[in-house]
Amino acid sequence: MGSCGKRDLKKMHEGHRERVRERFLKEGLDSFQPHEVIELILFYCIPRTDTNEIAHRLINEFGSISNVLEAPVDKLAEIKGISKNTAVLLSMLPHVSRYYLKDRWGHRPVLNSSRKAGEFAVALLTGKTYEEFLIICLDSQNKVIQVEIIHKGTVNEAVVYPRLVLETALKYKSNSVIFAHNHPGGSLKPSSADIDLTAKLKHLLNGISIRVNDHIISAGTEFYSFAENGMI
Repeated sequence: MGSCGKRDLKKMHEGHRERVRERFLKEGLDSFQPHEVIELILFYCIPRTDTNEIAHRLINEFGSISNVLEAPVDKLAEIKGISKNTAVLLSMLPHVSRYYLKDRWGHRPVLNSSRKAGEFAVALLTGKTYEEFLIICLDSQNKVIQVEIIHKGTVNEAVVYPRLVLETALKYKSNSVIFAHNHPGGSLKPSSADIDLTAKLKHLLNGISIRVNDHIISAGTEFYSFAENGMI
């Protein structure tokens, strides 16, 4: 391709990028197709290249935006046009989102309803690709004292050690607690292990006058509350 052709191609790409940016500024992302969202992100780490084609490759390979952003860095870097630097940026976005959502709650939020507890749990667990079991320690006004990760991996009675839950609740002088864990890419429905574990931990903590207010299961942006469903 001659120099004139290269200049024309560069102008075409720049014009397209500017139109997409202006569309975002006017409309937000709600009207964007999945590949267009990825394309917009790629503008800022891949210069002078047709990122539309790369975005299509990513969606075709992984199936959805969430799957793209949650994919391992080495798998992303296998896609033609994706450098390791770009792969790291893409994989960073769910973590930035989680940090943002948590930060919006401010210091020591009050969790005085199942709705607030559920939304807070979603903020803590957004973008996690593995199961985490959390204990949220509250004071007598239902303000968050501390959030601790009790376990990473499959949640069941065998691995969420009751002693660690007890020690954590006592360490932060909790008046009450909320449990939360996630089902990455799964159903919100509690498993029999979830139900058995909740009953065991509630009995344990009630014995030392620490109330269990709720157990939240999150999946994506949705949550299930044991308290709202009469299971606690």
